[in-house]
Order: sequence, then C-alpha cells, then structure tokens
Amino acid sequence: MAPNRDQATSSREEPRPEARRGLGATADQLQTRATKLAVMRIQVVEHPLVAHKLTALRDRTTNSPTFRRLTEELVTLLAYEATREVRTEQVTISTPVAQAEGVRLAAPKPLVVPILRAGLGMLEGMVRLLPTAEVGFLGMLRNEETLEASTYAERLPDDVSGRQCFVLDPMLATGGTLAAAIRFLVHRGADHITAICLLAAPEGCARIESELADLHVPFTIVVAAMDDRLNERGYIVPGLGDAGDRLYGVAG
Repeated sequence: MAPNRDQATSSREEPRPEARRGLGATADQLQTRATKLAVMRIQVVEHPLVAHKLTALRDRTTNSPTFRRLTEELVTLLAYEATREVRTEQVTISTPVAQAEGVRLAAPKPLVVPILRAGLGMLEGMVRLLPTAEVGFLGMLRNEETLEASTYAERLPDDVSGRQCFVLDPMLATGGTLAAAIRFLVHRGADHITAICLLAAPEGCARIESELADLHVPFTIVVAAMDDRLNERGYIVPGLGDAGDRLYGVAG
C-alpha cells in the first residue's frame, strides 16, 4: 500500500506510533521508529507550497476569509498525494489526430466525507480535484471535558462496500473524532479509507492506531505537518488554533 518512492518524492511516511504507551511520544520520536505499519500509514506531504500555505494558516493575524481560501488551496495540494491510489480503468479515446489509450476514474465513484463542521472548509479544495466524487457528511462532536467523540448526524449510503472513502478532518488532535469516523465507515462496509488532515499530533496518531487495530482495515492519513504535542486542553501545539472557529468565526 506504500507508494513507490520514485513516484512520491514530495512526501514521506511517518513511523509507527506505539500503542497506548506512545501517547506521550514526540514528533522526533515518531520519526525514528519503524516505517512499516500493520494497519495505519501516515504520510506527511513535504512541498514548498504546502509549507508556505500552512505557515499562513498558523499565523494568528490571518482573517477568516483568507483562512478559508488557504485551506481550500492546501487541501487540493494534499489531495493530489492522497489520491495516488484512486482506482482507474483503461479507455480508448479519439483525439483530433488519432486514437489514444488513457484512463478514467473507475466506478463506483469515490466518496468524500467531511466531518462537520470544520471539515466543510476542506470540501471545496477536495472536490476541485475530484469533481465527480460523491459527497456524504458525518456530524461528530468532541466533548471538551472527556475529549470523546459522538455522532449527532450523518448522511451516507447504508452500504459503502467497494467505495474509496476520503475523510476530511482538519485537526488530528486527540484522535477520538477521526477514529470514530473511520470505525463508522468500516461498519458501513468501507475497506479503503484515506483521511486528509491539515495537522496531526503524535498522541492522536497513537490513539487511532491503538483503538482501530481490531478492524484489520488498512487506512492512510495524509497531513501537511506532524506537530510536537497536545496541550492540557487537547489542542495541537504549535498548531493553528480551533480550525472551525478560524474558518467560520465563533457563533452563539
């Protein structure tokens, strides 16, 4: 499932976080561990434009309209790497000069699943690259005291067997929300899942690998950066703050 190194020179794989015992692991410790993952693969996309846009997103002076635009642009760059294994089929077409062999996306269409609300800010950047993909929604809420996630709304097919699923969640912090979303999709029949995140924390990656080890369904997490740690409130450090609030402001 790992990409060919010659074909993916702009990205690298993060090594395997240790289950449970690795919840306090630092990003440097993650980078020194083995890169072969039984279930989870983490891909950090390294590209000057990714780093440039992420730096602007981190800046506390970046206003919401600019933050939304940069998020869309960054997600399109991440999606380019995340879709390296998208399924295609061979076709024959006619150019103005002659017949030619090519490929097109195979059926069934990929399914893009933003996690509400912050994942909505990533949707436009994803469908810009995959305009024929279908879109479902998962509403998941993190309890700020227990840091556990619960599902409050969903709009997805009852059976997603055979569909390549792309989950959009900007911040992989404690890992509870993304772990719950992946488990939800697996219970609906998904067997090929890729999550796209702007930032991740080592603690969240370790939790996901630990909690989902029983699923035996490989999945990939594509991120723009692996940050240092979580603070006592469960926020990524240095991070970029609350992605939902920075995308849409604070309502209520």
